[in-house]
Amino acid sequence: MSRSLSRRLFVQTLAGTGAAVSLSAGGWLRAAGSNGRLRVASIGTGGKGWSDLTLVSASPQVDIVALCDIDESKPHLGRAAEKFPSAKRYQDWRRLLDEAKDIDAVIVSTPDHMHAPIVMPVLQLGKHVYCQKPLTHTVFEARQVTEAARRAGVVTQMGNQMQSAEFYRTAVRLVHDGAIGKVKELHSWQSGVMKWLPPDGRPAGSDPVPSTLNWNDWLGVAPERPYKDKIYHPFNWRGWQDFSNGQLGDFGCHILDPIFMAVGLKSPREIRAESPAFGHDAWYKKSTVQYLFPGNERTAEPMLHVTWYDGAEHMPPREVLDIPESVKLPGSGSLVKGTKGSLLIPHGNAMPKLLPEDRFADYKLPEVGKVDHYTSWADACRGEGKTTSNFDYAGPLTETILLGTVAIRTPGETLEWDSKALKITNSTAANALLTKSYRPGWEVKWS
Repeated sequence: MSRSLSRRLFVQTLAGTGAAVSLSAGGWLRAAGSNGRLRVASIGTGGKGWSDLTLVSASPQVDIVALCDIDESKPHLGRAAEKFPSAKRYQDWRRLLDEAKDIDAVIVSTPDHMHAPIVMPVLQLGKHVYCQKPLTHTVFEARQVTEAARRAGVVTQMGNQMQSAEFYRTAVRLVHDGAIGKVKELHSWQSGVMKWLPPDGRPAGSDPVPSTLNWNDWLGVAPERPYKDKIYHPFNWRGWQDFSNGQLGDFGCHILDPIFMAVGLKSPREIRAESPAFGHDAWYKKSTVQYLFPGNERTAEPMLHVTWYDGAEHMPPREVLDIPESVKLPGSGSLVKGTKGSLLIPHGNAMPKLLPEDRFADYKLPEVGKVDHYTSWADACRGEGKTTSNFDYAGPLTETILLGTVAIRTPGETLEWDSKALKITNSTAANALLTKSYRPGWEVKWS
């Protein structure tokens, strides 16, 4: 990847997707340190946080000035501190923010349940933010973070980095160019095995908390529960409703992103899910989620159906895709059905494919190039260019993803969504899942 992107090149490549989203001028003009360099803090430095940190730091105009992780062991804060020895180190993100006057921008790469509780005070301090996907843990949080970012006028980016890759940008451009005509329906899926899913609910008892780990701060806003080795931290938290939104929450902001951007989708009108009954507070083994969106100038009908499938080997039935049996489906991706043909969008490092292949044999794919999702955020914080997954875009996308997880938790109900009122109008049980309570002492200040 390129280490930096000039304003001119970024604007050219962004125009190739038609995906530019404007932010307030204050965000672009915010000063970045006395020497023009961007001073960045990272909260959550293990796992995905490590790659977010190192890839943002690839910008020659970035200084990593602070590091924070609830785990001081080598794979977490330890490794980051070795790579950035001059950065201040914290185990409590609240202390970092108390001393944030010399910080311009913050990366938030924690488990999902702590995204909004950390991002909100960062925005209230007027700092630029890069936050991992999904942007928040609940629909209510997504709306609050979106509105707070707009008020703050800072530069934001969600970590659905594949949006900036050439293969996803090409897919968006093909739909915008009308290659498959008007869009009729869409199917998206992630059929991989959920290795983090617990087989039998919560294990009994507790284990000694490692000396390097602050378990209370790891729990944060979530209800208290005993520590169990390898059940929650550092990776298997994704299997639990208190900390994540399962497979859809994990992959939806990636796989549904190019179709959201290509078709110009907004909020759905209805959501319905089918999934196995829940016996405990872990996530599901598989689900099918049906969204109904208002159509627009890119769709063939007044309403558009989008269907999501997840779970091991759970994919759309071939008969609904209307493509030749010879076409091998990727393990995850999307199929966009149009009036002139279909577009297969693999999730991964593979270019989209126009179908049927013989009809598009002479069709030349557009050259749109790629953008560095990480350094383009750093550049935008310094006033060069704009981000494409800023919270004005990422917030509504996250709301849609999380509405699907609400439907999964109330299977068999067709939920009617009033976006303006932030309300599911026909289900008290589902409407209650739009938000959550926070552990005493961890309440979030929304304004």
